[in-house]
Amino acid sequence: MQPGNKLFDDMSKLMTSAMGVAQGARTEAETAMKSFIDRWMADRDFVTREEFDAVRAMAQKAREENTALEARIAALEAKLG
Repeated sequence: MQPGNKLFDDMSKLMTSAMGVAQGARTEAETAMKSFIDRWMADRDFVTREEFDAVRAMAQKAREENTALEARIAALEAKLG
């Protein structure tokens, strides 16, 4: 029975090594893909979520100020006319 156990031990070691190599390859592929996507995104004119939210807030404030100014102008015109 000893030779059979040796065979199973060797197979187990081989499979464990193969799993380690596969995990390392997976990690390396993920890192390479993430780097590629980061470079690709950096080459485009995309904005970050924070930049988008800041510009949206500025636009909302400008709209509110515009509405207030329109009302003020209408009130002044009503006084004059």
